[in-house]
Amino acid sequence: QVQLVESGGGLVQAGGSLRLSCAASGRTFNSYPMGWFRQAPGKEREFVAAISWIGGSTYYADSVKGRFTISRDNAKNTLYLQMSSLKPEDTAKYYCAARTGGSLYYQAAQYDYWGQGTQVTVSS
Repeated sequence: QVQLVESGGGLVQAGGSLRLSCAASGRTFNSYPMGWFRQAPGKEREFVAAISWIGGSTYYADSVKGRFTISRDNAKNTLYLQMSSLKPEDTAKYYCAARTGGSLYYQAAQYDYWGQGTQVTVSS
């Protein structure tokens, strides 16, 4: 089992920045590829970014490419999402997730463990 707890969300003006963190506990954190997803009210959960288990490979949704950066610190069992140039359409609840297998990093169904989410609100 892996327990995931997100933090760092909040209210920010358009053009601003936030850094989300996801603290992991339980089984070995550095064994799992990780991802960030988000869900806005009335919308489906969507892929934001993913990272390989040692951090050598990263993947981004087109909507956040160039603005968001995913990273991990395996020594601290923590996953990060640095978000810059935020837009009102980035407003959503952000979730981190861990994947034990599979290769479709952009599919929520491939992830086995989820955090409770942290709210990000971007005002115009």
